[in-house]
Amino acid sequence: MPTRTARTAWTGGLQDGSGQVELASSGVGKYDVSFPKRSADNADGTTSPEELIAAAHSSCYAMALSAQIGNAGGTPESLDVTAEVTLGPDPAGGFRITGIALTVRGRVSGLDADGFAAAAAAAKAGCPVSKALAGVDEITLDAALV
Repeated sequence: MPTRTARTAWTGGLQDGSGQVELASSGVGKYDVSFPKRSADNADGTTSPEELIAAAHSSCYAMALSAQIGNAGGTPESLDVTAEVTLGPDPAGGFRITGIALTVRGRVSGLDADGFAAAAAAAKAGCPVSKALAGVDEITLDAALV
C-alpha cells in the first residue's frame, strides 16, 4: 500500500504565525493554516488540523460503509457522510480532540434500516481512520436511510 504525504511550512509564533499545508502526494492543493483562526468560530478561509481530520474521517468512513453494505448484500446508491471534529481543552494542558460526530444518510437497495445500521456500525469499527483516532474520548454515529 502507498504512503501519502502532506507538508506544512510555518513561519512565526503560535499566535502571530501562519502556515500553509500542502497535500503533497496528490498535488491537489495548498491551504492556509493559523492558530488564531483554528480556535475561532469563523475559519475565514483557512483550514485546520481538525477540518483535515474531518475530511479524512468522512471520506474513509464512506469507503468503509460502501464495502460493508456490499458485504451485507446491499448496493449503495448514495452516501452523504459528515464528520464534525471538536477541539477542546486537555486537562493535562493544551488542547485535544474531544469528540467526533459521524452522520451518514444513505440511499441503499437490498438492505432494510436494521441492515443499514449494522453495516454503518461495522464501518465505524473497521474504518482505518476510526482506528487511528481510537484515542478520542467519544466518536458517535448517527446513521439513517433516506
